[in-house]
Amino acid sequence: MKDVFTIYKEKLTTPDIAIELIKDKTKFAFPMHFMQPRALFEAIAKKARNNGYTRLDAYYFSSRDHARETILSWDLNKIIIPHSFFISETERKINALNDQEKGEKRVMFHPCHFSQSPKIFTEVIKPDTFITMVSPMDKFGYMSIGLSNDYASSLLRTAKNIIVEVNENVPYTFGSQNTIHVSEVSAIVENNIPLLEVNDQEPKPEELKIAETIADLIPNGATIQMGIGGLPNLVCKKLENHKDLGIHTEVLTTGMIKLIKDGVVNNSKKNINTGKTVYTFAIGNKEMYGLLDKNPSFESYPVDYVNDDYIISKNDNVISINSTIEIDLTGACNSEHLKGHQYSATGGQVDFVRGAYKSKNGKSFIALTSTASNGKFSKIVPKLSGPVTTTRTDVQYVVTEYGIVNLKGLSSSERALALINIAHPKFRDELLKEAKKLNIL
Repeated sequence: MKDVFTIYKEKLTTPDIAIELIKDKTKFAFPMHFMQPRALFEAIAKKARNNGYTRLDAYYFSSRDHARETILSWDLNKIIIPHSFFISETERKINALNDQEKGEKRVMFHPCHFSQSPKIFTEVIKPDTFITMVSPMDKFGYMSIGLSNDYASSLLRTAKNIIVEVNENVPYTFGSQNTIHVSEVSAIVENNIPLLEVNDQEPKPEELKIAETIADLIPNGATIQMGIGGLPNLVCKKLENHKDLGIHTEVLTTGMIKLIKDGVVNNSKKNINTGKTVYTFAIGNKEMYGLLDKNPSFESYPVDYVNDDYIISKNDNVISINSTIEIDLTGACNSEHLKGHQYSATGGQVDFVRGAYKSKNGKSFIALTSTASNGKFSKIVPKLSGPVTTTRTDVQYVVTEYGIVNLKGLSSSERALALINIAHPKFRDELLKEAKKLNIL
């Protein structure tokens, strides 16, 4: 029987040779964010430009620099077809260029709840090949998928071909289903590049009041979930005097890491995964990646576990903080559609809104500044301009810089009045008129 290091050497090859496993007119998939494999992408793009492919269908959530600069380049868009479950800056730029040319749609958007993505990928999409960045192999032959468990772990076990790009900078993370054995890999390439990092967004002045309002309603011992951006980081800063917090979150962020390092988070009050920080993917910086490496206090799980509303609700005092683009006078949220275009996606918002409310003493917050475009437009609107992301029957707390309302149990007219009261004052009279026209009041 061959030892794992011999197997590794036999499967180690160049990116150009490795991607020969990706056949023309097939489907391939890759992970989200910072585990997207640069060297493999470059090889695929080069082959496509040299007429090596006539069509490939690429499936993924949320592209980043490595994909944007290679396989998702505009000149390859008719050969490598993007199938995205989350619209990011890359896809928005492709769509903008498409609008200028008035051509056919260039990005195929697939709506879904994030929690359902493993099932959709493995039972519906069924990609032939999965490519990903991984950590170096340990002495037992296992490589970790690092920062991105989410749907990636399910594809490691179902795709016909698995091509990995080993990077010494990828942390070896613990958890569930987040490793692959060298014997299960089809081909290996090596590319020791620095991992991408995220720059913390500067919060808006109005977000300070929103963060203070939310933080005041988070008890000691709560288990928190929040997203990426200036507001979530502000909330984290406002929690610096809290005690015994826990984390069960879709995305692990730098704001949460600071709470852990400061001793605010110890996960001691959680009913499940006690003592562990639970997440499905991580976006951060070099400091975070170093902390995650071989650290048993952090556990990454597949997204169909982390975002399962039943699993979420097993912890008490779950706090979920999400944002939205607009909310109508019934309480329904559009969190993904802007100016006639798909802007982001549903993601895990509904998963955590429902899970937090099911939790004993849990609270779900939808947070938004009252206006957009430097005060030109109200984000509290009579009717949504896009699809419903989170239904009116799911929304609990809504917070703006003008206050907070709990919509649970309110009548339709009470909801409308409550939301108007936290809208920007200059839009309240018009919203009242519209509510009457719509027979809400």
